[in-house]
Amino acid sequence: MQAKDSNPPDGGYGWVVVVSAFMVMGLTVAVLKTFGLFFVEIQQHFDGLASTTSWITSVTIAIFHLGAPIASSLCVRYTHRAVVITGGLLAFSGMALGSFGFNMVWMYVTTGLLQGLGISFSWTPAISIVSHYFSKKRALANAIASAGECAFAFTFGPFFQWLISQYGWKGTLLIIGGIQLNICISGALMRPLASSCLLEAHHSETQPPGNNAFRTEKEDKSPIIHKTFNWRLLKQPEFVLYAIFGILAAMSFFVPPLFLVPFSYSLGIDESWTASLLSILAMVDFAGRLLCGWYANLHVTKTIHLLVMTITLISTSLMLLPLANNYVSLAIFTGFYGFFFGTTVAIHITVLADVVGMPEFDSALGLFMLIRSSGGFVGPPLAGLIVDMAGDYRAGFYMAGATLILSTGFLLSLDQLQQRKKRGSQTSTKPEKSTLSYPSLHLLKHK
Repeated sequence: MQAKDSNPPDGGYGWVVVVSAFMVMGLTVAVLKTFGLFFVEIQQHFDGLASTTSWITSVTIAIFHLGAPIASSLCVRYTHRAVVITGGLLAFSGMALGSFGFNMVWMYVTTGLLQGLGISFSWTPAISIVSHYFSKKRALANAIASAGECAFAFTFGPFFQWLISQYGWKGTLLIIGGIQLNICISGALMRPLASSCLLEAHHSETQPPGNNAFRTEKEDKSPIIHKTFNWRLLKQPEFVLYAIFGILAAMSFFVPPLFLVPFSYSLGIDESWTASLLSILAMVDFAGRLLCGWYANLHVTKTIHLLVMTITLISTSLMLLPLANNYVSLAIFTGFYGFFFGTTVAIHITVLADVVGMPEFDSALGLFMLIRSSGGFVGPPLAGLIVDMAGDYRAGFYMAGATLILSTGFLLSLDQLQQRKKRGSQTSTKPEKSTLSYPSLHLLKHK
């Protein structure tokens, strides 16, 4: 099957796909980011510890990451559209079944496992198909699509708080599940590109061995990586260093939204004001993504250097956040954290592409998400355990900040390794050029 157009259109129907991805981001990750509103409600209902309750979010995050390579593989076999629709149905099932709230294990399986798988099956294809529709404008398209989680989180905070006050946490979970069915509508709008370049890639793999010329031509033209994983990436020191950074970052990123609400309650802040903190977080996150995405496209600063700067600023803001003692100071520190978090999210996937190169990007993204899942799985319960031991939610923020500071060491090591290899390649090419130039001059003299 020959694709009608093997080149990304960089516009046209691609913007419909971007809007659809924008919706998917909001209906998946934004729900995960505002789940802290349910933390105290569930903890009190089951009379559990912070570490026990935090496992719900931990399971969701881990399955979200672990499901990414499976979702990528299904996209190659079927279509992005089909996988996103499946993800919407899984997300709905997780929330709807979780609303029964039988026990904590039931919550792990429903709002943890099923919801996490639904988010993974929705988020991964949405991010992937945007990249296939855009090339020159890929950074802008991805920034707009990813901003969906910020736009939705801005309204979800106070909206979910109102729903909980009206219908309780169980009724609210059921309502959220119904809202997440809109993921299926967004997925239906994700039309495969030119009959699907994915089908072209899959078709080239199934050609008879004797048709080598045809297979080679197809593989050269197809922008899709045929394999879900390229395990040889694990032999590349650059990728390994970035993967370790990803693990440490995942341990930290999901901790602040989880403990922000209960921390504000411990300061005696009213529930209505607490919900507004999540809106502030989403608003400044949105601004950080767009601003950093615009700045990164100017190519003034190397992306990995920019990432080191943003991670350092996030860790600093997390270390300062526990110093807050009222709503105003907490809102200010939350704003700093949210803004720098947004700048990080805007470029960390771009840095991965720079590390492995675009030919290996699809495979690297799935493998990176798989490895990073361990950090997302361990981070929240570890922070919950530290909170239980310290008896103070501030300890969770200190843990997240310290882990991020540690992660910058691996980014700096990666940058040094890249610079060393670049200098080595430049040095090795110079003698080659000089030896080639001498015979050329010698022949010219004799002519």
